[in-house]
Amino acid sequence: MKPILTILSWIYGAAISIRHRLYNWGILRSYSFDIPVVCIGNITVGGTGKTPMAEMLIEGLAERYTIAILSRGYGRSTKGYYEVQTTDNYLQVGDEPLQIKLKFPETVVVVSENRVEAIARIRKEHPEVNLIIMDDGFQHRKVKAKVNIIILDATRPVENDHLLPRGRLRDLKSRLNKAHIFVVSKCSDQMSPLERRLWRNKLCTVAYQKIFFSHIEPQPIEPLFYFEDREEVDYGCQAILVAGVGNPRPFINEAQIRFNIVDKMIMLDHHVYNKQDMRQLSEMLARHPRAIILMTEKDAIKLFRATSLPEPLRRAMYYQPIKTTLLEGPDKDFWGKVIDDIEFKYEEKASKKSNKEIILDEER
Repeated sequence: MKPILTILSWIYGAAISIRHRLYNWGILRSYSFDIPVVCIGNITVGGTGKTPMAEMLIEGLAERYTIAILSRGYGRSTKGYYEVQTTDNYLQVGDEPLQIKLKFPETVVVVSENRVEAIARIRKEHPEVNLIIMDDGFQHRKVKAKVNIIILDATRPVENDHLLPRGRLRDLKSRLNKAHIFVVSKCSDQMSPLERRLWRNKLCTVAYQKIFFSHIEPQPIEPLFYFEDREEVDYGCQAILVAGVGNPRPFINEAQIRFNIVDKMIMLDHHVYNKQDMRQLSEMLARHPRAIILMTEKDAIKLFRATSLPEPLRRAMYYQPIKTTLLEGPDKDFWGKVIDDIEFKYEEKASKKSNKEIILDEER
């Protein structure tokens, strides 16, 4: 099986290498805009922490910029350009865009497969927006981002990884040279200065590149549904874990420190929960009636509007909010670096069209 996967990886690598060359040679066109675009991306499949980084950027830059978030909206039932509302269902818009919209209701959140058309429409319909954060857009080279923030998972280093389908890499390692800022996520708060210097030495190959380190900081757990007579939950109590995220390991590891884990339901990323899942959870709860059901914030987005769940299940459900915090590292002043890169003036060499021309192109 491994030789077959290796051959398929070579084919995949050749295909994406040709695609990148076509963009580099100008045969495929990249579009620039009269508004800075910050791309949050990675080169691997699975959760590296892009959505928590987007939320951190909104919080940190909101006083200086009027921000719009642009996402593909993975797994949504709708097609084309769609502006997310707080009343939407995650099936319409995707779990991560809805999570961001609910946390930051004043922020424009748009989902679209066509990033070029979407940016042009945001400029037309929301002229107040002066910064676009493009979630998971590093591989979509039709848009030339002004700043590339690349997230790497500290628990899954890329240097010995392989391209899909043999490994987890969805892009060439050489593409890391296009990063402006690296953020190594899910670091231990005990990470040594030597480890950080080693990360810096292997990633930062260009003078303008900076590297920062982040830690996922769990916040106090929250009930998914309100009950006036609900008892407070004590750490150390029994818990059934529910996770449908790209990399559930940090969630599980943290929960094991705080709770007595008696059962787990671990699903694939972007899992759509159904009646069978709820029956399985009810059976787990029946076996452990004193347990809480603890899920990730991303999973909570999918269930918080469910009205047909039995009351024992609703009473038991809690979710774990998280917050990304930066750790000390060899490079300083993350926010200064981000703002400097956003506001840096340079002569644009990529193909440039007006927003109106781009919309007309898409309509032809």
